[in-house]
Amino acid sequence: MNAGKTVKPPETGPHKEYFTDGRLAIEGEYRDGKKTGTWTYYLRNGRVKATGKYEDDEMTRPWTWYRESGALWQTGQFASNRQAGEWRWYHLNGKLMDAGMFADGKKTGEWKIYDENGNLARAKKYK
Repeated sequence: MNAGKTVKPPETGPHKEYFTDGRLAIEGEYRDGKKTGTWTYYLRNGRVKATGKYEDDEMTRPWTWYRESGALWQTGQFASNRQAGEWRWYHLNGKLMDAGMFADGKKTGEWKIYDENGNLARAKKYK
């Protein structure tokens, strides 16, 4: 028993956090104190920085990150909070920069790297 301490029940429901200037920084939902569903993270300029899903407080799929300009930066997914499956990064012009697979947070298989025109520049194999 915790004499003299208030025990707060786990948070359930919508959740929002704000920057010091009052702009929205994070929005998502908790269930029994754990992140669940889609969460969105914002930059100070109001644009979306990242959006993705949680299940029982663990990042799952899909996740998308954006540059400060709002342009797509990277996409990927997680399993047990580690990078898993296909990931892609994009050049400033929106063309694919590199793509490949992750397993347990590590690059695996063949990764392809593209130049700013979208042409395959090289490929690299990972174990």
